[in-house]
Amino acid sequence: MQNKAYNSLINSREEEKWQNFQKIQKSEKLIDQFPESAPILMEIGMHCLGCQASQMETLEEAAMVHGIDCGLLVEKKINAAAKAMGK
Repeated sequence: MQNKAYNSLINSREEEKWQNFQKIQKSEKLIDQFPESAPILMEIGMHCLGCQASQMETLEEAAMVHGIDCGLLVEKKINAAAKAMGK
């Protein structure tokens, strides 16, 4: 029978398998590390993924320009998708 400490250790290792993206992440680096995020960003109106500004902007800066809540974008969309895909 497994105990709580063992289960906690296993669960924490499962969490480590996926990348936890943050709002300070550069948009370009996000696309490099997690290309599946491109359709997510396009879907919410961030169509300028290839422009020079997007290469230097953080997700937070890009979200602000587009009037998007970056916290929700990162946690509810990008990190949820990455976790679901085991990234």
